[in-house]
Amino acid sequence: MTTLPDLTRLKPTGGKRSSKREQIVNVFLRQEGHLSADDLVDLIRREDHRISRATVYRTLQWMVDAGIARKVDFGEGRFRFEHSYRQPRHFHLICTNCHRSSEFLSSDIEALIEEISAARSFAAAQSVVQIYGTCEECRTGRHPAVDEGHKDLLFARDALRIAIATERSGLEFYTRAARLTRDGRGRKVFDDLAAEEKEHLSKLETRYNELLQRDPQLESRPTFLFFKGAANGLFAEGAERLLKGVNDQQALMMGIRCERGSHRFFKKYGERFEDSEGKQIFLEFADEERQHLELLIREYRALVKRQGRVRRPRRHGAPAARAAR
Repeated sequence: MTTLPDLTRLKPTGGKRSSKREQIVNVFLRQEGHLSADDLVDLIRREDHRISRATVYRTLQWMVDAGIARKVDFGEGRFRFEHSYRQPRHFHLICTNCHRSSEFLSSDIEALIEEISAARSFAAAQSVVQIYGTCEECRTGRHPAVDEGHKDLLFARDALRIAIATERSGLEFYTRAARLTRDGRGRKVFDDLAAEEKEHLSKLETRYNELLQRDPQLESRPTFLFFKGAANGLFAEGAERLLKGVNDQQALMMGIRCERGSHRFFKKYGERFEDSEGKQIFLEFADEERQHLELLIREYRALVKRQGRVRRPRRHGAPAARAAR
């Protein structure tokens, strides 16, 4: 059940405290999916027939203004409302035949919106992406094996999947780097990081299994988070490049680039998400990657000092010392 927000904090200008309003908000937040105003009226009247339709309509608009609800149009001639409080921003696939919708979040779409807005010097406040077409059931007559399920659980599941994939690729990267590194101190840093990745991976997998226990069908439900390149882990490319052979400085530089990219990825999207379990997973991981990044930068600078000179990386052409800043 979604926790009722503090209505006094979310109150729009001129709003007044109302027990009827709180009751309507409570009923709304207990529902999943997308409700029409009439759907909510029917639900409210099951609990209290004295609450009028007009009161429900006014409260719905109040919830939109307060950031508790989001108004969506699925092309069926009426608006529907979904949770906005403590929910991640997302987009919709809408079937024009049955008017059912499915939800997803995509970093590629987010990045494109940012790019277009920046090119036009446009300050984007919110984005609505709705893709219309025909769902599989209407197109083929086959019923889906499972429905989408609870969005918060889907979000947390996909966030954990991305974190687990990143830990696995990080473990592979640091294990390979430790085998390649000749410098004893640098090799120990890689060994320690590999051991830490292995420990964190075990904890994340336990956390993932605990999440599955909350919904036995969770693993088979449709993907909610789409992040290009994240499915294989954010260190996968670096781990492959190690196979081509690198020196100690280059191995550290590759680790720095991977950790920096991973930290930025998890921090950027963790801060962008609204409050949820998935958001916390992303921010926890961002903090972990920041600590690894700082450790690698310190070790890189110490190695350069011990060797007494800076070697240029084989690729990119930028001085290694500059890249480590």
